[in-house]
Amino acid sequence: MKREGNPTIRDVSRKANVSVATVSRVLNNQPGFSEKTRRKVLKAIEELGYHPNQVARGLVSRKTRTVGVLFPVVSSMFSAALLQGIEAEANRRDYGVIVCNMGEKGDRFDRVVGMLAEKRVDGLLFVSEWLDDRFAERLEALAVPVVLVSTGSPGSPFPYVKADDFQGAFLATRHLLEAGHWRIGMVSGPPEDRIAGSPRIEGYRHALRSCGLAPSDRDIAVAGFDFHSGLKAAGELLDRSPDLTAVFAASDEMAAGVLACCYQRGIRVPDDLSVIGYDNLSLAEMTSPPLTTVAQPLERMGQTAMEMLVSMMEDGGEPESLLLETSVVERFTVRKLLS
Repeated sequence: MKREGNPTIRDVSRKANVSVATVSRVLNNQPGFSEKTRRKVLKAIEELGYHPNQVARGLVSRKTRTVGVLFPVVSSMFSAALLQGIEAEANRRDYGVIVCNMGEKGDRFDRVVGMLAEKRVDGLLFVSEWLDDRFAERLEALAVPVVLVSTGSPGSPFPYVKADDFQGAFLATRHLLEAGHWRIGMVSGPPEDRIAGSPRIEGYRHALRSCGLAPSDRDIAVAGFDFHSGLKAAGELLDRSPDLTAVFAASDEMAAGVLACCYQRGIRVPDDLSVIGYDNLSLAEMTSPPLTTVAQPLERMGQTAMEMLVSMMEDGGEPESLLLETSVVERFTVRKLLS
């Protein structure tokens, strides 16, 4: 009589004509069986379509083969690009991923970390949020490997992988300078944001100084990294610095806001004003005109972070932190001025 429901470990043991204990040893790569027995068990598993229960296996091995990923915002294109790289590598290495939204100000952090502790995750990826002392102490208390992604914290015990934001902002501004622009404004993130705020502002300023230009706070409008903040900040910037010929926006969503502001005011891009963004999200190909931007290798960043975490979980590795290079992707929002 055909058995109803999913096959169990007992079904495998009966089909392979071995004990349940032997099947368990094969599944957990423990010694005590021959190569012939291993092949019999694996053949039975394949024929039955048996899928081991990871939680049950975790009770024996103390490993659940799951990792937690903590995002401040889950629904953004930025998060989606990172997660694609994380999940691709996790799937390749046979790990499950639990994605958690800890809130932009970390207001859900304690609750989601408690939940991940109950799930007995083997490791954590902490994404795109500054690691303050409270966060660091809570993560250390979990006693599992942690990798920081798209963020870094000097003095932190955790390795990180992120883009070189100073270099990226320098490249964006230099691209505009090389196109003949000398009056360049910036729609920036908050200066107190040590991840993507101050490093990008300093990269912009350094590029101007490298060409003998004096940066002015008047030419910087501070905003959040979203579309609506970029739209509002662009209006403020263009009102007080109407002679600008180019704007560097510190994210692609902000740059989309700059483009919308130009459309509302009848400013032609790039004929009247050149615009360059930062991130190279899929959004950059959808704007009108398509956005010239600085590419962060977000998928590779996610994949690399997962590789680092696996090396820590499986081999006790101590990977070094990594700064990934950025590059300019030219599309149609930057015009070369006649010299």
